[in-house]
Amino acid sequence: MKNNTLLLKTLLISTSRINQIKYCRDSKKRKKAIGGIIGVIVIYAMLMFYSVSMCIGYGEYGIIDSTPIMCALTLSALAFFFTLFKTNGYLFNFKEYDMLMSLPFEAKTVAASKFLYMYVKSLPWHLSISFAMLAGYGYYAHPNFLTYPVWIVLTFFLPIIPMLVASFLGFLIARISAGFRKTNIVQTVLTFAFVLFCFSLRFFIEDMFRDDKVGQTLESISGATANAAKYYLPAGWFSDAVTKLSILDILLLLGVCVVLFAVVFHIVGNSYRNINSALKSHAAARNFRMKEQKKRSVVNAIAFKEFKRMTGSTTYMVNVGMGDILALLLGVITLIIGFEKIISTVMQGAPLTASMLQPAIPFIVYFCVGMMATTACSPSLEGKNYWILQSLPIEKKTIYQGKMLFNMYLNIPFAVLSIICLCISAKTPLLNSILYVVLGVLLCTFSTTWGCVCGVKHIKLEWENEVEVIKQGAAVAIYMLPNMFINMGLCVLVVFLGTKINHNLISLIFILITAMLSALSYKRVMSLAKK
Repeated sequence: MKNNTLLLKTLLISTSRINQIKYCRDSKKRKKAIGGIIGVIVIYAMLMFYSVSMCIGYGEYGIIDSTPIMCALTLSALAFFFTLFKTNGYLFNFKEYDMLMSLPFEAKTVAASKFLYMYVKSLPWHLSISFAMLAGYGYYAHPNFLTYPVWIVLTFFLPIIPMLVASFLGFLIARISAGFRKTNIVQTVLTFAFVLFCFSLRFFIEDMFRDDKVGQTLESISGATANAAKYYLPAGWFSDAVTKLSILDILLLLGVCVVLFAVVFHIVGNSYRNINSALKSHAAARNFRMKEQKKRSVVNAIAFKEFKRMTGSTTYMVNVGMGDILALLLGVITLIIGFEKIISTVMQGAPLTASMLQPAIPFIVYFCVGMMATTACSPSLEGKNYWILQSLPIEKKTIYQGKMLFNMYLNIPFAVLSIICLCISAKTPLLNSILYVVLGVLLCTFSTTWGCVCGVKHIKLEWENEVEVIKQGAAVAIYMLPNMFINMGLCVLVVFLGTKINHNLISLIFILITAMLSALSYKRVMSLAKK
């Protein structure tokens, strides 16, 4: 346990923003660290607000007693899925593997320390939800005073069981996939399925509030959570521990955490070196034959390199590919169901027709496709290999052009196909459809160039895990938030203008504006490349 603590402490210190603020002399890095802390605090505040709102709903409808079980299930679900999708980057195939394994520690000790690091990094998410629910539960239920310390202490142990289960499943997936060339395909498919499921929940929630089914739905959820606790025993143990102050349930929850931790990492430790070695190596086909090498331009070669980088990372592929998949699904579903039917279902009687919404088609598609640009994170993903690119006889602008070209290759086919499907379903005239496709392509161009501006301007080369730049990087946040909200405003604006001006004229105006913004962003990237 002492070795686990030592490794954990080292990992935390090396990645701590607070440590960077205290000791880093670079003012830019300190400002980025402060900005990152502020952004995370805002997210935690939003989670706490949502959790308190849920408790208010439970309290107003008289089912506040279901809060402990709901808290346990929520934390367990978050811990399970987030751990499952991060296992490949944290436990296996991580960057500092060679360095850690060269130290005088057992393999299971290294694996356990990486798990504890993952646990500590996700702990604030769990605490913000749990403590907020505790406040709501305390306000409405007026529990025994001992409920508060018991709830607080058990919150630290509740996520451990689902995280251990997810880690073990990740271990099995890695163990199975280690013999295949595409080791990340299983995790990628699971991640896509989970995220699509989360998006589908949105329509369920909207339907619930639209038809004033809140009370009925909350009661159904209360019964469902009670039934779930019968099958997922830790949720029942947590609920009985905080409501009935059951010593037996407290000991069961703590004991299972300790025993399961020891068992899982005893099993994982036996195959840890083999799995990582297999994941870091590349299989070669037995029937391999040397063929004529294809010639590519330097820009295309860099774009192809970025494609290989994306397909080799589950986190990267899911984050940059989810918007394209959603755009494709939107186009296909609209083509099957019908544009007017979808509009009438979504708008629920609002005075908007399909013809009025036609000018917004490129922006609706761009909302999905432009959700994430590879160029916002790809410069940072080079990490410590960035010096290799700089040592090559290639100019920086060529490197950035290759990265931008890859994003265009990735996004434009999905955008064009989705826009064509929407135009066919909405029965737009041919000239309008052509203009919408042109505007969609230019929006992808703007997404690419603006993302590259953010990625180069806020490049982060010192990171321990790719999650830090793909999900949590300043460049990604600066790209996504303004891009998303401005696009939503533009959807409303073009619909309004469509009632006053010819649709083709609107498209031409935005084609010119988007082309100009893309050119300015590209010029900015080229100027940054000279520094």
